[in-house]
Amino acid sequence: MLQLPAFDVAFARAQFPALVESWALFENAGGTLVPGQVIGRLNDYMTECQLQPAGAYGPSRDAAERISEAQRLMQEMMGAEADEVMVGPSTTMNVYLLAHALRPLFADGDEIVVTNLDHEANSGAWRRLAASGMIVREWRVEPDSAELEIETLASLLTDRTRLVCFSQCSNIAGGINDVMGITRLVHDAGGLVCVDGVAYAPHRHLDVKAWDVDFYLCSPYKIYGPHLGLLYSKRAHFLSVRAQNHFFIADSDIPLKLNPGGPNHELTAALTGIIDYFELLHRHHFGESHLPLHDRLGQLFALFAEHEERIAEPLVAFLQAHPKVRLIGRGTADQQQRAPTFSFQVAGRNSSEIPAAAAERGIAIGSGDFYAARLIDALGARDRGGVVRASMVHYNTAEEVARLIAVLDEVL
Repeated sequence: MLQLPAFDVAFARAQFPALVESWALFENAGGTLVPGQVIGRLNDYMTECQLQPAGAYGPSRDAAERISEAQRLMQEMMGAEADEVMVGPSTTMNVYLLAHALRPLFADGDEIVVTNLDHEANSGAWRRLAASGMIVREWRVEPDSAELEIETLASLLTDRTRLVCFSQCSNIAGGINDVMGITRLVHDAGGLVCVDGVAYAPHRHLDVKAWDVDFYLCSPYKIYGPHLGLLYSKRAHFLSVRAQNHFFIADSDIPLKLNPGGPNHELTAALTGIIDYFELLHRHHFGESHLPLHDRLGQLFALFAEHEERIAEPLVAFLQAHPKVRLIGRGTADQQQRAPTFSFQVAGRNSSEIPAAAAERGIAIGSGDFYAARLIDALGARDRGGVVRASMVHYNTAEEVARLIAVLDEVL
């Protein structure tokens, strides 16, 4: 196994113009900052070729090439093949489009399994298919642990199960689910899987082929990029689903057939900046490399995970030991078990009080249901303002975590 170097967090932070010492930012699960490389790519596109792409003249060809290159890089980042990743406006919209595209392939009475753990993006659109004759079953979390049990899923699968939709990592509980194991179980039952990786992707290496998932979702604006959504689909599924674009877009024109209006040009072109940033970090830590991009990203995200686990450990210890705090999910910072997203409740307090008090002291955290409203209800947290959430990424520091703990100790 490759020996990982020490992560140079100061070098990483220097790439983010909006990072300022006056704020310690711990609402990264809601959206990360963007590095200068992304801002530069967006500025260059809009300055040099903000016009209709794919024309015969030079600037138009340049625009098309920048968009195409960004799409290719997102495919490589996810471990996908050519034309298997759609750049759409958001994960919520991508699921909505996918649900409409898949529905004609299912019969009335066919079954979809959803969870009450997920962000509503990978839940609501599927649940609405019940109005068109499908049966929707719910894979429910265990309220005490905020965990999905695979044995519970096994009891829900039938010979009419067509699709199981679940998250790789909860945006509240932080626990990492066994995507490969769940996918294998569903495939053995004859179904497909649609995996929400939005809360996982900022922290861990993506490898959709190794996981053998059918559909996979993530959001670049939570991976240091612009506000867009990515939808991976196995090629065979992209070809078989019903088109959602204009009638003259061919069924073989993937992924455009699923994307009305096509991708946002300038924001798509800016996605290249995410890879620019990752490449810069990789060279800084590992030197020049001839490994494929996907493998280089694997090394880099291993470095991220080590750093995130290390800086998260004191926060977990504090939350676990505090007599008024209920930590949601797994009581560990272990990178194999969870992402560094920590939600909690405070006895006798409405969750909305805590971020407001922390903000007065330069600490940015959040509260509420974070669009995982069904999980909040399952946890019995609705009447107390949901949960408080503190979430970190690789650009956070041990010193910031110490500040967070000190402020929480003061305001709880």
